[in-house]
Amino acid sequence: MDASSDRLTRPGWNCWRVEQSTRFAVIADADEYFRVVRQAMTQAKHSILMIGWDFDARIHLGDNSVDGGPAALGDFVMWLARRSPSLHVRLLRWDTGALKSIFRGSTLMTILRWKMHPRITLRLDGKHPFASSHHQKIVVIDDCLAFCGGIDMTEGRWDTRDHLDDDPRRVSPRGKPMKPWHDATSAFDGAAARAIGDLARDRWRIASGEDLAPVADATGCWPDGLEPTFRDVPLAISRTRPEIADVHPAFEIEQMYLDLIGRAKRVIYAESQYFASRKIAQAIARRLTEEDPPEIVIINPISAEGWLEPMAMDTARAKLVEALKRLDHRDRFRIYHPVTDKGAEIYVHAKVTIVDDLYLRVGSSNFNNRSLRLDTECDVILAAERPGSEATRARITRLRDDLLAEHLARDAQDVAAALDDHDGSLIALIEAQRGPKGQGRTLIPYEIPELSDFEAWLAENEILDPEGPDKIFEPLGKRKGLFRNWHWPRHRPWRRRKTG
Repeated sequence: MDASSDRLTRPGWNCWRVEQSTRFAVIADADEYFRVVRQAMTQAKHSILMIGWDFDARIHLGDNSVDGGPAALGDFVMWLARRSPSLHVRLLRWDTGALKSIFRGSTLMTILRWKMHPRITLRLDGKHPFASSHHQKIVVIDDCLAFCGGIDMTEGRWDTRDHLDDDPRRVSPRGKPMKPWHDATSAFDGAAARAIGDLARDRWRIASGEDLAPVADATGCWPDGLEPTFRDVPLAISRTRPEIADVHPAFEIEQMYLDLIGRAKRVIYAESQYFASRKIAQAIARRLTEEDPPEIVIINPISAEGWLEPMAMDTARAKLVEALKRLDHRDRFRIYHPVTDKGAEIYVHAKVTIVDDLYLRVGSSNFNNRSLRLDTECDVILAAERPGSEATRARITRLRDDLLAEHLARDAQDVAAALDDHDGSLIALIEAQRGPKGQGRTLIPYEIPELSDFEAWLAENEILDPEGPDKIFEPLGKRKGLFRNWHWPRHRPWRRRKTG
């Protein structure tokens, strides 16, 4: 069957399940997410199931003046359990990260208080391969509302969409100023929320051995202050489940990315913490060698966070982008970084992909090997392919324009109008609208750095970003390099571009 005539989402191929949602909202940045998830948690009657890479009990979760509860997440969870006798709160977090975070401030005392409460259960998820992480960010409330995306309830995630340089509210629990941070998640109800509940319970079973019963009779979970971005739409759920004993692996996210890139006709807009995946870059390379390739715009941080990640992710990005630029004969591929009014980096932690006006993906996975093969991930995908989906397609376009407007400090309607002036070209729009660094919030282009021999070797051998647990201990002599299985065109109708 021709790829253009069939559906994108295929359970068992690039997704786990496809279920209907009555309301589906995309939430940009943690200021709104923390406010909304707090309200939703106060409405829970039976179950709150939180699955995450990290939870910091000290952070302030939303505005506590509305409900009168404690501000800090740890105290708020205790308050919820005490005020609702039928409510059970369960938290599942990555075990390796917990070893460091357990000694943060009053965290240990909070955990002990949780342990003493009969309806608060904390479990550490150690069911993962060596050197991998449990990376999902999921909250399920009474099986009638689910949150799924990239925002962790931990230190340094809170920010507003203005990303002010000196926002006094953007501080750590100890009062230390934190960097500007861009992120995204989603909220949805209906059968899709119940499906995420099934996924979360299965993860709980894998990690703890305990089977949890679904919630059968809960209604009215949707937060009053959250306006749905979409209504009555099907959502596909895609996973990465690495190969471990007694767990059936799933690599649906990897296939979904490849299918999304392959189906693009005009433009791919993506926000990702990393750009380091060989397979993603190879799929983009195939498109760039076409006579009339789609535009591909990726919003990335200037540099990966931490001391180890830049060595792995930034070096691989440099090598991959350099290779792609050689194939980009129509100048259709760009990476940009958002910066503040004064030119400070806005760290991009969001994981969003929008293809044309047809497809929207929001989740926890990045464009790196770990997300595709090694870590545990969950994404949701909206495909507006069916007849009569014109309104949904228009909303997908508005969402993309809204995200772009945030980075360019413009109004979304102005971005839409400017796109018309530039014949729908995102690159032309960005180049026309972006200003000099340090003279207003804007986007700046990625510049390929000079790599040391050691950095190039790390990138080439994918030492710190392996494709799966079987690759971690693979002898270096057997590794075929970052560009294995790339097939460079021998005869090109265009000249090789020089790169700076």
